[in-house]
Amino acid sequence: MIACSRKSTDDPIEALAQQCKLRLPTMAEVIPEALTLAGQQEWSLESFLLYLLEQEMTGRQQRRIERLLREAHLPAGKTLAHFDQNRLPLRLRRQIPGLIQGEFINQADNILIFGQPGTGKTHLAAGLAYEWIHRDYSVWFTPTFKLVDSLLRAKRDYDLERELKRLDRFQVVILDDIGYVQQSREEMEVLFTFSRTL
Repeated sequence: MIACSRKSTDDPIEALAQQCKLRLPTMAEVIPEALTLAGQQEWSLESFLLYLLEQEMTGRQQRRIERLLREAHLPAGKTLAHFDQNRLPLRLRRQIPGLIQGEFINQADNILIFGQPGTGKTHLAAGLAYEWIHRDYSVWFTPTFKLVDSLLRAKRDYDLERELKRLDRFQVVILDDIGYVQQSREEMEVLFTFSRTL
């Protein structure tokens, strides 16, 4: 038995929408459209509910991707669609589809992208990150000097363990421009500590 309470309204459609807002915001949004479609196409109750649930799942996935993109701090506009892959040697171009799939992420393998300044390393890394996020991986992109600064600050404030735990929630961490770190002993020490927690 399913019991539904109608608070503050006698309109069942409005009551249904209010109930969905609790944890089903996309369903609440599409109910009027779904009812119109159901009437026009003579859907069964099962088809109607399936449509609502599919819309909710799609909405949740879109919101998750938006959240992952915000958290990733990727440079704007640096997607693979805007990257000229012809700049890369053929051998590397052939590896891109495999990298996009992200199988190395599941295996906890590292990849290195290196080359001369201005060759598109940052753009390629960010473009791959966009693809991984759309495959539901959590990514964090940062210039290496910013990571080192935050780790040094956390160490100074006796908060390094908490900062490392925060970073550990990302499945992929992209360190950009690692060659520009001054490489003092203290910087290398916090980078080494960070790399051991991955």
